[in-house]
Amino acid sequence: MEEEIVSGKRFVSLLAGLFALYSLVVISGLPNLFGAFLADAQHRAISLLCALSITYFTVSVRGKQNERVLTWDSLVLLLPGLAGAGYVAFFYDSVVEYSLYGYLDTLGIILTVALAISVLEALRRLTGWILPGLILLVVVGVYWQNYLPGLLRGPGFTLDRLTYAFYVGTGGIFGIPLGVATSIIIVFVIFGSLMQKAGAGQWLMDMAMALTGGSRGGPAKAAVVSSAFFGTISGSPSGNTATSGVFTIPLMKRTGYSSPFAGGVESVASTGGMILPPIMGSVAFIMAEFLAVPYVRVIQAALIPAILYYLVLFASVHLRALREGLRGMPKADLPAIGATFLAGWRYLIPIVVLIYVLIVMRLDPEIAASYSLLFLVASSFLTRDRRLWLTPRNIWSGLVDAVHSWRIIAIVTASVGMLLGALNLSGVGVKISSFILSLGAGNVILTLLVVGLASLVLGMGLDIIALYLTLVVLTAPALVELGLTGPQAHLYVIFWGLASFVTPPVCNAVYVACSISGSGIWETGWEAVRLGSALFVVSFAFALNPALVMDGGISEIAFAVVTALIAAVVLAAALQGYALWRMSLPQRAVFAVAGLLLLVPGAVAALTATVLVGVTVAWWRLGIKGSEARPAAAAPVESSSQGLTEKIDSGS
Repeated sequence: MEEEIVSGKRFVSLLAGLFALYSLVVISGLPNLFGAFLADAQHRAISLLCALSITYFTVSVRGKQNERVLTWDSLVLLLPGLAGAGYVAFFYDSVVEYSLYGYLDTLGIILTVALAISVLEALRRLTGWILPGLILLVVVGVYWQNYLPGLLRGPGFTLDRLTYAFYVGTGGIFGIPLGVATSIIIVFVIFGSLMQKAGAGQWLMDMAMALTGGSRGGPAKAAVVSSAFFGTISGSPSGNTATSGVFTIPLMKRTGYSSPFAGGVESVASTGGMILPPIMGSVAFIMAEFLAVPYVRVIQAALIPAILYYLVLFASVHLRALREGLRGMPKADLPAIGATFLAGWRYLIPIVVLIYVLIVMRLDPEIAASYSLLFLVASSFLTRDRRLWLTPRNIWSGLVDAVHSWRIIAIVTASVGMLLGALNLSGVGVKISSFILSLGAGNVILTLLVVGLASLVLGMGLDIIALYLTLVVLTAPALVELGLTGPQAHLYVIFWGLASFVTPPVCNAVYVACSISGSGIWETGWEAVRLGSALFVVSFAFALNPALVMDGGISEIAFAVVTALIAAVVLAAALQGYALWRMSLPQRAVFAVAGLLLLVPGAVAALTATVLVGVTVAWWRLGIKGSEARPAAAAPVESSSQGLTEKIDSGS
């Protein structure tokens, strides 16, 4: 039995709250006004110190949440991490010397190895073995690269070269990923946490039910709407499924949807939040840094694909309700739209401020989030319900919760930094891109399919940020060499990687949904794949048509958007087997082809799709008229002798 050496519940809460305040102060730039300059690497090291401390205090060696106690085994693994990160934070001049000399001394190597072990163990406790195993595999492979066969073979690197890349290099532990986590993502996580403390989550759910709950399949539509907004803030498809699904899945089942379908809807809706601007599960900020483009360009590129994704899902839910004859919830059981809006209109104030500062003023994301935080706190007092006021007590509680959520992001980004450092040092990423292109044999469609399948497999078991950082190095470069723009390539691998959350056998969001719906994994997974097929179709569409990521002229973008919106509805009808009528299998096939053609660039494809849809509708109408024209079959008339015999028999 593990022996407890420190009971740290209050300590952890104090550390988390103080760190959140520290982060807000540093990001605001106030210390610079007083001459207290802090290097980026120092801030990142201090942040990693906090994330490691909270992780080892709150997660046991078996990966289970404990009662905030520090055990001997956790202390042994925490101290090396504190030494490695603390050296960067408090002896930064020595780290600068390392960068000038281009190598590490013995102390530097020891500190790097110690920090790497501590970070990877913290990652294992938080996420399991998949990601740490991948990182260790790559690092060991790079170290002994001269012994690897074929494509992977290289010169190999000594321990001091590897540790230098991890400790000092821009692609290492303290590189761009951790930098984004500590300067941008932390503010948005705090914003989301305080929004929850102010009651915004329940209000969004109530508004979604008020707007859609009374229509056909209303609870499922409410699940789509609410999960979309929850997901983009939470950054976790599985966590969002658990949070929203507790309410939405039972309501869907009560309305008449099957358990597998209800679980599929919730898991797919929650997963889609990772591609929905403006936050995109925090990926948008990292993507902007990697692409070296303004943040606004990233959310512009993601907007149309995200809308298409949710339109396919929303239309599928509606058409399934029509096909099954399902109705909405009774009006008496729904919140009133007007009263619900008035009860929570104040939540729109910080969101409007956020969008205005980001898009109109074009300030940095962390500054926009900071302004929104101020307006959020002020607007919370516009209600009479004192429980929803952001008082100092509620703010402190929100800050502590935010840091507990954020520490996973910090550990993941620091760990993936080692993966990026090793790949950049060895050039393996470039070789993998060349190999993918050779498999595609110069064919765009085939190469897209190879990259997509590779992204689907590599994304299994990873959270959204680790998924993105892994794929952007291993698979996205091949698409850029193929001729796609940066936003196209990065969004494409994200879409396919996200499919791993709803595609069996490793479908984390579906597993969570099944635990609520009570349905089986494979039947729910099949429904999720069918509902989430927009991840595959839409990604191909914007990869082939740059206009769908807002790259092109206004008329070109407008034409692409209109045809794509129609395609979303047509594809939903094909998936659910219902339009204005129950469709036969051949009719569904024709609609599927038409929907795909509408996503292909050019007027000829759109015209062909229109003809196919028109022919299918005419086919249906002629079938109706034919059935009306046919005389009803005459009812059999029993003979008089037979009737007499029956009467005699019955009378006897």
